[in-house]
Amino acid sequence: MQRMTNSSSSPSLLNDSAKPYAGHDPLTSPASSLFNDFGALNISQRRKTPNPTASEFIPKGGSTSRLSNVSQSNMSAFSQVFSHPSLGGPAAAGLAPGMSLSAGSSPLHSPKITPHTSPAPRRRSHTPNPASYMVPSSASTPVSTPVSQTPSAGQVIQKETVGGTTYFYTDATPAPVTGMRSFKNYHRTACRTEGQIIEVFPNYHIYPPTAPHVAYMQPKANAPSFFMADELRQELINRHLITMAQIDQADMPAVPTEVDSYHSLFPLEPLPPPNRIQKSSNFGYITSCYKAVNSKDDLPYCLRRIHGFRLVNTKCMVLVDMWKKIQHSNIVTLREVFTTKAFAEPSLVFAYDFHAGGETLMSRHFNDPNADAYFTKRKWGQHDGPLPRQHAGLLPESLIWAYIVQLSSALRTIHTAGLACRVMDPTKILISGKTRLRVNCVGVFDVLTFDNSQNNNPLALMAQYQQADLISLGKVVLALACNSLAGIQRENLQKAMELVTINYSSDLKNLILYLLTDQNRMRSVNDIMPMIGARFYTQLDAAQMRNDVIEEDLAKEVQNGRLFRLLAKLGTINERPEFQKDPTWSETGDRYLLKLFRDHLFHQVTEAGAPWIDLSHIISCLNKLDAGVPEKISLTSRDEKSVLVVTYSDLKRCFENTFQELIAAANGQL
Repeated sequence: MQRMTNSSSSPSLLNDSAKPYAGHDPLTSPASSLFNDFGALNISQRRKTPNPTASEFIPKGGSTSRLSNVSQSNMSAFSQVFSHPSLGGPAAAGLAPGMSLSAGSSPLHSPKITPHTSPAPRRRSHTPNPASYMVPSSASTPVSTPVSQTPSAGQVIQKETVGGTTYFYTDATPAPVTGMRSFKNYHRTACRTEGQIIEVFPNYHIYPPTAPHVAYMQPKANAPSFFMADELRQELINRHLITMAQIDQADMPAVPTEVDSYHSLFPLEPLPPPNRIQKSSNFGYITSCYKAVNSKDDLPYCLRRIHGFRLVNTKCMVLVDMWKKIQHSNIVTLREVFTTKAFAEPSLVFAYDFHAGGETLMSRHFNDPNADAYFTKRKWGQHDGPLPRQHAGLLPESLIWAYIVQLSSALRTIHTAGLACRVMDPTKILISGKTRLRVNCVGVFDVLTFDNSQNNNPLALMAQYQQADLISLGKVVLALACNSLAGIQRENLQKAMELVTINYSSDLKNLILYLLTDQNRMRSVNDIMPMIGARFYTQLDAAQMRNDVIEEDLAKEVQNGRLFRLLAKLGTINERPEFQKDPTWSETGDRYLLKLFRDHLFHQVTEAGAPWIDLSHIISCLNKLDAGVPEKISLTSRDEKSVLVVTYSDLKRCFENTFQELIAAANGQL
């Protein structure tokens, strides 16, 4: 079995990067980085509860601390070797200009620190942990060091600690090219002529901690640290499932396999019965909606079918071309309009961008049958129920203003383009996520109601339609404020406005009155901007904060593809039964080292023989292998009779050569 005596570095990855490079706490202080819990998979040190989503990767074992390995004598000797006249005391150990100093607790040099949740004694390595110190190769950079022998340019100062004694020696490994900022290289120390600013970068991929402006934004007790938040992950998974959904053609023969250049149709709404007579309350025609994939670009789109419609005048396509040019974050973009007979009858199809997981404003907020109770008439002897209040039957005002900002922004873009929305209705407004709105089915009315008398000027009636858009917006806002569609009925308007006056601000009431009241002049959507006022900045701030959170979640996943490719390559090499008619190929030469590294990566056990699983150890070792750092590790055979001390750079060379050999054989070059 692979014992845990292999690595000279800590398996902790997050805390390596979480600690600052300079200004360490005293080693005897409880706030010292040596006391951090490196085995747990949490970024935030404030969290007290365990992470249930990653509990299978939390190492289990003793709590032996590595603090006993750091003796005061070694630290004093270390300070004497690297003393500097500009530093006042031994606590602030100086270093020569152009060198980076790590006393084992720096996050940049893989400190040999063992998490107290892992079996520390079996994880210690008897091989030294070389910390690389680069000497600047620039001739213009002054280098002064109290060491008796000044290393030549391009050499590396290596450090090894054996039996409590620290040895320093030079290594002829060439220094990286000045100016490169690659994490895969050794530490790059760039000394500037003025101020002597030293920049030190890690020599392998590490994961920084959560940005403070995100960490303190919305603290959550059990937020995963290595991966994105569960809520966002579940939302994305649901979108992917809907995007990839298909139907069994045998169960739904009425759905054609292909419509024009679209295939894989999937109904997004219940299909109307074949003998249905009633028509859509919005468009005046029977409609149905499908998700389909365009064979031209292999992207999913939403197809809105108008049943039984014959397009007799193609001059309306002028308006369709205008709609296709509109790109807005709160409008579902229209891509094309075409006619088809694939549904066994003439049909008009509108193709829109597909936004998976979206639901209508109607289904989100107006699907409660009890919400209309305040506006319905009571029988004689019955009393009215309690007056609805915010957060107790009514929507919060901040949410309503968020909707107003988005809907007014969409209307402003549409009206500026010389068009009219004409579908400002709760059934045609989509909600994605929590508050993201998009106006759907734009352009449908422009085609369905196109009159032959408009041949000379298709935009003649747009000003009238734009005024109707403002009234429709007022009705939507009033319905949201009342949390009921019954509030926008003519007989309930007075009661609805009283409800708004009691529960909401005067700005919201004035906005609704302005939109619903006839004016003596032509109104514009820009007129309601002063009523929105500073609330626009509130929505802008919320959007930017949301962007920060999503970017932070993306940063947690950005390296996953690289690590997966690394594991996939390693899997093609390990335990290969035969290669070039050699059954022992995977057990000899460079492949044997990779097999031992695989055991070091995945098959470590505790003193009691129980599996020891630590995700941070796996990620850290894979990053070091990918970078080829000069750090040494000891690889033990399964019978524990052979111990091989190699560096990650040696393993990377074996890994790349072996994989290239497989690629050459796969391409027939061997």
